[in-house]
Amino acid sequence: MAKKLEITLKRSPIGRKENHKRIVRALGFTKTGQTVEHYDTPTIRGMVNKIDYMLDVKEKDAE
Repeated sequence: MAKKLEITLKRSPIGRKENHKRIVRALGFTKTGQTVEHYDTPTIRGMVNKIDYMLDVKEKDAE
């Protein structure tokens, strides 16, 4: 069974590096406080690790 990540954007991307802003948009965030779900893949994990100071991440089993 594949794992999923529940990712919440906790800090605003305003005033951050341009590539960090792009990662926020690529993960699907449009607002601070928003939560999105993605499968736990190396690509998603790499993006999350790059901007981990802005995120809150929880692992959960996929239904």
